Amino acid sequence: MKTLTQNEALLKAIAYCSIAERSLNDVKQKLMDWGVLHEHIEPILTHLLNERYVDIDRFTRAYIHDRFLHDKWGRIKIAQGLRLKGIDKQTIEKHMTDIPEDEYCIALQELLKKKALSVKARNNYERNGKLIRFALSRGFEMSLICQHLHVDEE
Repeated sequence: MKTLTQNEALLKAIAYCSIAERSLNDVKQKLMDWGVLHEHIEPILTHLLNERYVDIDRFTRAYIHDRFLHDKWGRIKIAQGLRLKGIDKQTIEKHMTDIPEDEYCIALQELLKKKALSVKARNNYERNGKLIRFALSRGFEMSLICQHLHVDEE
């Protein structure tokens, strides 16, 4: 595998960042995958941050928006995904308020209604258990799930 020069790697990284929003960890991993020398990685990342090809706040907002709107993820799963991308807790908390509470509740309600149509259960207790596990796997909070299913949280 041919090692890229710092300038070649920078141009390739700029093209990579221009396609979609990327986290710093994504770009760093991609540079390592391309075989860029370790001493070139930090200057490239610094340049990308300074020129705003990579912007942590912009990436966080886009990630939250896309995961909520398109994937119907709850706040817990979104936050976990952002932590895996290397985003700090303060940035996550700051931008998590971008999800309007009423839209969040409506999304959970629609998700539960849709899933309820396909759940096979012998009784309401079993049905609610399956719906709770499903909503938890999507990253919604237990208290909110129970509130929408009208069951006691235990």
